Amino acid sequence: MSKSGFIMPLVAMLLSGIPSFGQVASTPSDGTVTWSTSAKQEEGKKYQLLFTGEIKSGYHTYSVTSKTAATTIELEETPAFSLDGAPYDISETKTYDGEKVFYDKIVIAQDIILKRDKAEIKGTLQWRSCKGNNCFSPEYFDFSTIVQPQAKVIVKQMPADNGDIPKAVTEENRKASGSLWALIIQAILWGFAMLLTPCVFPMVPMTVSFFLKNSQTKAGGRFKAFMYGIFIVLLYTVPISLIILITWMVGGHAVTADIFNWIATHWLPNILFFIIFMVFAASFFGAFEITLPSSMVNKSDKNSDRKGLLGVFFMALTLVLVSFSCTGPIVGSVLIQSTEGEFWTPMVTMLAFSIAFALPFTIFAMFPSLLNNLKSGSWLNSVKVVLGFIEVALGFKFLSTADMTYHWGILDREVYLAIWIVVFSLLGLYLLGKIRFANDEKVEHIGVFRLMLAIIDFTFVVYMIPGMFGAPLKAISGYLPPIETQDFVLDRYQNGISDADSGHSASPSTDGATFKLPYGLKGFQSLDEGLSEAEKSGKPIFVDITGFGCTNCREMEARVWSDPKVLSMLQNDFVIVALSTDDKTRIPVDERINDENGRPLKDLGRLNSYIVRTKFGVNAQPNYVLLSPEGKQLVPIRGYNLSIDGFVKFLQSGLDALSSQIRGDSLIE
Repeated sequence: MSKSGFIMPLVAMLLSGIPSFGQVASTPSDGTVTWSTSAKQEEGKKYQLLFTGEIKSGYHTYSVTSKTAATTIELEETPAFSLDGAPYDISETKTYDGEKVFYDKIVIAQDIILKRDKAEIKGTLQWRSCKGNNCFSPEYFDFSTIVQPQAKVIVKQMPADNGDIPKAVTEENRKASGSLWALIIQAILWGFAMLLTPCVFPMVPMTVSFFLKNSQTKAGGRFKAFMYGIFIVLLYTVPISLIILITWMVGGHAVTADIFNWIATHWLPNILFFIIFMVFAASFFGAFEITLPSSMVNKSDKNSDRKGLLGVFFMALTLVLVSFSCTGPIVGSVLIQSTEGEFWTPMVTMLAFSIAFALPFTIFAMFPSLLNNLKSGSWLNSVKVVLGFIEVALGFKFLSTADMTYHWGILDREVYLAIWIVVFSLLGLYLLGKIRFANDEKVEHIGVFRLMLAIIDFTFVVYMIPGMFGAPLKAISGYLPPIETQDFVLDRYQNGISDADSGHSASPSTDGATFKLPYGLKGFQSLDEGLSEAEKSGKPIFVDITGFGCTNCREMEARVWSDPKVLSMLQNDFVIVALSTDDKTRIPVDERINDENGRPLKDLGRLNSYIVRTKFGVNAQPNYVLLSPEGKQLVPIRGYNLSIDGFVKFLQSGLDALSSQIRGDSLIE
């Protein structure tokens, strides 16, 4: 056999396993696949590079595992990253001539490990497409993409580890978490959960007491209760929708929560709410009756069902304003969504949240109208008096918020606790019949139910007494001023934790730190000061995004920070920076800076709000950020989360990330 007679059959045999590449056609001038690239953070320093291609109709291209025409990814090597395994297919493949192929869309990925704070990834994609048995010459796509930690973080309030805690999630995770229905369900769950938060629950007795005095008929009471719920929904949904609409029209700029922060922390609304609670309490004790002016009553005789709608509206407005301390994070998340290309979604989500939030209060409002059908008696006045005591205690929360944000020093923690101990002791004596008010009948004997209430009340009083000596009182921590405002605490909380509790000897407080924090911790009020200290010590920075009037912050400190392991790590392993977003301390004129709209930031609270919004992408408290000594974010932000184990893992992940970064830099050098 001649050489040509031997070679030709051999070539034919070899080509028989290739999908018709011997029939090379002309490649379309605009290519067969349109590519886009993106990067997604997996965990720590691990990232997934995603390559998405839209394939022309009628064409197919090949898997990265193809033996004959594999799609390949070639990356330019730099010290900023390393490969983690081989490329792999993401989208579903089909089979053509025994090969894995893609139709319509191709998505492939390559995992990398980031060794620097930021990396520019450059490279080339190569693929080969076919149309039926006609295959084309190889095509190429040069790409460049930036990879960096937490490029965009949005605080999305949603159930986390233990089902009742908000957590920060990335925008990519939010989009992947489900459809609009998933967001609506989350909003409904949070609407119901808000009832149990410290700044919302105090409105329950106020709601009951208001409608107890303003429900003359069964039908009228139900109508007003229904309108109460409608007003709550409208007061949440309409202003938010207007803000979203204005933001959408103006475009581009982030929406801040300045107005909500003002409502929650400014002295004027807080003093006003305090006075309102005290006035209602005095009325229920029998000092006077709160009634509408007779002229208003006379003019409204023909429309009795609508007579109290103005009062019902202002009651709903009070509830919405008072509740912003706890509902603000939810509202803030919705506002941020409106600046990220969303329009209808935040409106629908807020509507679902407000309906769920309003429903329990609507039911509470209807309850007094049912009481009017029962036989009246001294028990009805007793209910009002008990509500009066509760309103006195809860009203001081608003005075405390103003006191802390403006540093008046009126209501330190022990003074606040002393007031509560006295108030609830008097309530216990009233339940036992030892105290009587003007409209009370003489108590000859008490029933079992009243005795049980007295036992519960005095048990609560006994529970609070150790708080006068520094006990954290975790069950009511959200209502109390920070423990660092207390002058006298036992050694364990004054000096940090003992060696036996911590598991290792405690180190001295950070040099130069002067800002007083809970449980003997010390930190800085300025991020620049914290960075300077971290650079000297080599420790990571624990940024506490907090507020003097933040009830959830106090609860986190009492329930999580007080844990020996958490307290030990904060004391020994981190430089702490506390950024209070409601601090009313004025900034000297020559030291002020302007925000992105050119407005001067006149106090520390506004400055800190601007810093955390622009640097970390959050506008709610509490949030916790771990930074390297150079100021680079180490791990995803953690929000309000009462899981102690989760918080320990969060702190440890930051330490591990810093160690990995140091090791990576030393290897590169």
